[in-house]
This record gives sequence, structure tokens and C-alpha cells, in this order.
Amino acid sequence: MKRVYVCSCFGITEQQVREHADKGACTPRQIASACKAGTDCGSCVRRIQALLGRGACPRRELADQGDPGVLGAEIAEIPQAA
Repeated sequence: MKRVYVCSCFGITEQQVREHADKGACTPRQIASACKAGTDCGSCVRRIQALLGRGACPRRELADQGDPGVLGAEIAEIPQAA
């Protein structure tokens, strides 16, 4: 499997960003909280934004429906690339 790195500072791949997004991370800040990508030099933030796109975000939709606690929930850890 070909690994495409998004964040060189922390060795975070596109696949890892997508996995965090599948688990509910909707913003680059939520991705950063989950795996640190985007918190050092910041050059990967635009790439993370592009990967997240403008698609549906289940957690954002729940918050829009009045569930205020959903966006503050913890995002599960995904193992870092070796």
C-alpha cells in the first residue's frame, strides 16, 4: 500500500486523516486534536482541509439539531504510521 504523507512533522498519512474523519473529526482542529497533524509548522493544514472537503459531517449535523455535547466529544486514537 502506498503511503501519502500529509504531515511530515508527525508522519501522518492521508489514510490516517480519513480514518479520523470517519470517526467524526470534521475540522483541521479536530484532526490536530486526534493526531497532532497541523500543530507544528502548519504547512499541511490546507491539505487536511482539502481531504475533509465540504461533505456531510455527522457530528456537525447532530450539533445543528441541538445536541451541544457532540462536538466536544473525544475522538478515538488511531495508531501512528511506523
